[in-house]
Amino acid sequence: MLIEIKNILLPLTGADDLDSVMSVALDFARRFDAHLSAVVVGSDPTEVATLAGEGISAGMVTEMIDAAATEAHRRAIRIRHSFDSFVHNNGLRRVEASKIGMSIGGGVSASLEVLDGTEHDALTWRSRLADMTLVPNLISATDPRASETLHAILFDSGRPLVIAPPIAPKTVGSRIAIAWNGTPESSLALRCILPWAHTAEGVQVLTCQEYQRRGPTGDDVVRYLRLHGISATTRACDPINKDVGAGLLKGAEDFGADMLSMGAYSHSRLRQMILGGVTRHILENMKLTVLMSR
Repeated sequence: MLIEIKNILLPLTGADDLDSVMSVALDFARRFDAHLSAVVVGSDPTEVATLAGEGISAGMVTEMIDAAATEAHRRAIRIRHSFDSFVHNNGLRRVEASKIGMSIGGGVSASLEVLDGTEHDALTWRSRLADMTLVPNLISATDPRASETLHAILFDSGRPLVIAPPIAPKTVGSRIAIAWNGTPESSLALRCILPWAHTAEGVQVLTCQEYQRRGPTGDDVVRYLRLHGISATTRACDPINKDVGAGLLKGAEDFGADMLSMGAYSHSRLRQMILGGVTRHILENMKLTVLMSR
């Protein structure tokens, strides 16, 4: 039996542009009749102390911490206001975070919890009891902790991570591309995309000779999906300027996909950050909703 998506964790790491992530969140919540667990994690003002060098007095450090705390508070207020408007404008049922799951039915529900910046680890812990976590993309992120949040959840949650595109999409999950290279990471992503693939009008498995590892092939994936009642095709993608990630994004674009699933960091994250890699390219250039699993 396919596990249903009922709890969607929504870390709101910035207030500059929430249109896209909120649009995707609403689509998913209504599609799965799920609860949106929104969490705001403030910056830790004491982190500015690490920036203080020689010649910085204790008084100046205190002023810096106070200023950072004030800005973090203002940012949390802006995010809370945006979320409240989102809930009201879309007719969602608001519940307290402590009472999630206590009432059955009543349509899509939403909650908002504000955590202190020192509770950043608590966000990762919450992701382990979410059926998926949805985060804004990194392309236009202004919050320096956005990348930290994304990667912490990707590596430490054991659950799928979905990244919203830079611009609010017209559709999500109507045409799905599955990047496949035979690794355990891509296998988990394949399993996680099934709730969307079941209702998609088109599904295509993207492969690349330079991307493939020892393991099942794209044709094997098509047969696996067939067992789940999902019809899919395969597409062989060529790297663009020796970049596999660019080739996969081009393949997804050619298919008209509005959602891509893939395993993340088959190589170590450090190696990919230094030498480049598929995951890094996707994160820096994606224009569609992306599901990643690690």
